[in-house]
Amino acid sequence: MSTENAQTKQDKMKSALVEQSRPSRPNGLITSLTFAWRALLKIKYVPEQLLDVTFFPVMFTLMFTYLFGGALAGSTNEYLQFLLPGILVQTVVFTTVYTGVALNTDISQGTFDRFRSLPIWSPSPLVGALIADAFRYTIASIIVIILGIVLGFRPSGGIIGIVLGIVLILIFAFSLSWIFTVIGLLLQTPKSVMGISMTLLFPFTFASNIFVDPATMPSWLRAFVNANPVSILTTAVRGLMRGRASVGEMGLVLLSSAILVIIFAPITMYLYRNKR
Repeated sequence: MSTENAQTKQDKMKSALVEQSRPSRPNGLITSLTFAWRALLKIKYVPEQLLDVTFFPVMFTLMFTYLFGGALAGSTNEYLQFLLPGILVQTVVFTTVYTGVALNTDISQGTFDRFRSLPIWSPSPLVGALIADAFRYTIASIIVIILGIVLGFRPSGGIIGIVLGIVLILIFAFSLSWIFTVIGLLLQTPKSVMGISMTLLFPFTFASNIFVDPATMPSWLRAFVNANPVSILTTAVRGLMRGRASVGEMGLVLLSSAILVIIFAPITMYLYRNKR
């Protein structure tokens, strides 16, 4: 009797499994947003991750405004009008490094292999991380703008100019992050990713028009600064916040962003699929 009951229970279980329909496979957008939420939850448990988008923007803004403003522009208030859009660009550009560091950390901890074995759209972990980073970039931008207004920054482009400037920076930051995902996949440790990435970023941020007008530079350096994508972005953001940005300036930023994605996104996906 017990054998028959056991058989009956097994038959019911089998029929229940057969009749139950399989859940549909999640699409790329859903899985990417899921990984973005995962990255944001990390901030909840490790709030130190927000240090770079909270403390450093404040430090750079105060330091450059009050240490160099009088010497470079004659008054700190006048220099702040020139500096703040550039500090906004610098802050977000520096923050893009952490995309590669976080990816490399997942690789070193073995989480990377688990993600690749899941039946999901393969770029989801990368795209999700980039979406979450956009949240961090936005926080950094808001902090810089609020601090600037408190110190006396008055953008003649108004709120619309500020919002458009931040959006343009976010687009460029998204494209720039693909470079650091490549570095994160190539190098062995998070520390090496951080070191190499910062070494690459420093010439492009400090040899730019963020802090001074290139007109005062030697001709050979001025040529590099004017062609520097960071300078192109800074010029466009300044124009938007002053209410006189040209379509050409914004077009150059969008073109630079598209070129970065076209070059480095396929390289990232190749390395991601073939990582051992």
